[in-house]
Amino acid sequence: MPIKYDNRKGQTYYLYQGITKTGKPKYFFSMKSEGHLVETMPDGYEIYENPNAQVFLRKVQPKIISDEERAIVEGGIKRFSSLQNYQIDIKKEIITVYTADQDVNLLSELLNFSGRNDMTEAKTKLRLSISYSPMLRFVLIDRVKRTFLTQRYCFLGRIDDWIEIGTQGNLQGLVENYVKHLGQESFFELH
Repeated sequence: MPIKYDNRKGQTYYLYQGITKTGKPKYFFSMKSEGHLVETMPDGYEIYENPNAQVFLRKVQPKIISDEERAIVEGGIKRFSSLQNYQIDIKKEIITVYTADQDVNLLSELLNFSGRNDMTEAKTKLRLSISYSPMLRFVLIDRVKRTFLTQRYCFLGRIDDWIEIGTQGNLQGLVENYVKHLGQESFFELH
């Protein structure tokens, strides 16, 4: 049985094996179901779906961020922000919050204006098609004390990179202070 993975958009991906120029195996996912499909997961690898629902095979990542810390960010977004569409991605010691590039409510209002009746179905389909951009991240800087620093993405043409905001602290406090700015004009004033 070939290895397949359904992403959050409901698309099915199949794992393929190819060969590099040096003769080593390389792995990739495709939505095609024909060719040299892989039937067993290569040792030391895991399936990874990025915030924009692209699927990759990557080496198993060490677990540095705990499930509890991820839950703090998730709960903070639900409690302190008005975001409805977002993704959380964890890589090594960084928790990154991605926000939707499109406004589902505004797009659904436009569809409603055009006379569509079933807005629930339209909103569901819109949510599956939106893309996400990284906006805010929490970087673990002390693994023993579990101290984090907060960064936001800066969109000034001369910078276009992550900038530190605020002071270092525990994750709960940083989440309470900063996630409320996601999706707000005040976000761009943080520095």
